[in-house]
Amino acid sequence: MAKIATDELITALDIGSSKVSAMIAQKVDGGELVVLGTGQRESRGVKRGYVADMAATEGAVREAVEQAERIAGLNIENVWVSFSAGGLVSDVASVEVELGGHRVEEADIEALLQAGRQSINPAGRMVLHAQPALYTLDRLQGVKQPLGLYADRLGVDIHVVAADGSPVRNLDLCVRSAHLEVKAIIASPVATGMACLSDEERELGVALVEMGAGITNISLFAGGMLVALTSIPIGAADITDDIASAFGTRRAQAERMKCFHGSANASPRDNHDMIEVAPISADDDAGEGARITKAQLISVIRQRLDHLMGEIQKVLTELGFGGPVGRQVVLTGGGAELKGIADYAQVALGRSVRVGRPRGLTALPEAHSGPAFATLAGLAQYAASSPLDLRAITPAHQLVHRPHGFGALSRLFAAFRANY
Repeated sequence: MAKIATDELITALDIGSSKVSAMIAQKVDGGELVVLGTGQRESRGVKRGYVADMAATEGAVREAVEQAERIAGLNIENVWVSFSAGGLVSDVASVEVELGGHRVEEADIEALLQAGRQSINPAGRMVLHAQPALYTLDRLQGVKQPLGLYADRLGVDIHVVAADGSPVRNLDLCVRSAHLEVKAIIASPVATGMACLSDEERELGVALVEMGAGITNISLFAGGMLVALTSIPIGAADITDDIASAFGTRRAQAERMKCFHGSANASPRDNHDMIEVAPISADDDAGEGARITKAQLISVIRQRLDHLMGEIQKVLTELGFGGPVGRQVVLTGGGAELKGIADYAQVALGRSVRVGRPRGLTALPEAHSGPAFATLAGLAQYAASSPLDLRAITPAHQLVHRPHGFGALSRLFAAFRANY
């Protein structure tokens, strides 16, 4: 087999609260991404998206990557890592430079982006992304390619995502302790959006709800980019804990009950279907375990879902997504694999809902093709897109620019709130 060039390989590493998963992909001619190997291990050291046990997380990372390496038949050195913990914030900073009416040249765009780099003020947070989005010509918004056009002023909207510094550093240290170089740490909603959302959805406006094990991220996309996000410290693992507590069984058994028998919607037959519940004590061999109806299980699931959907609805309203019925919501993450979740959420949120699954990858194993692996697939796609980041641009001096700063309400987000 021909040796694969290092620059053709992309390794994605998704470190979540329930699992650590890795994917090795090759970027072939034409930009196609071919999956060469995947790996997965249970995550024991991550709580609500934060690294809580360095040694346990490092071990899971090492094992997941080694499994992917064995399947792919090669060794990797660097990875693209997701970050999904709470504390993520997103905004759009704007900057302009004077042109004096001449045609926009490459040097003008470079000067603008250098000015943009200086205008970013993350207010003490760590910047994960600082990417140019849409340009403006004499305040005309939504210009994708200004090169060659005439203007007095050239501007750009810069998409900035930042996070609390310490959790990001802990994640970075954990991966490096597993003897892996960190190419970049990517905000989970950015990666997941690439895997699950179409270009048209991102352009027109859509809400992406990532239902992870320990946390639910809600992000809004408009104008082709992420414009706002909020995290809720509730996830699918809370449903599992509710089941374990309600019926006196182990978490592992509760998880199986949720996956095989659970549903977000009830039917009359559920009152007759019986489920065996293993006792919580491993020593309890006397007699059979308890028996419950499927309706009882669904009732427990629904109580947690009702609370979660209420919080999601509240966040969507606060972020300005409470407009006309029909604005779409895309559910993804492990929690989106619950049977009937899309139909339930559509009623609970009063708008169109679909489940987002990863797409755009060749030879993706069926076991990794569900919504629980959307972030992993998105990481590979993000890396393959070779995104421009303003932090890689050398600062320039004596440039005329108007810094709006991180945290200022951008024109794009203001328009989004007004329309939705």
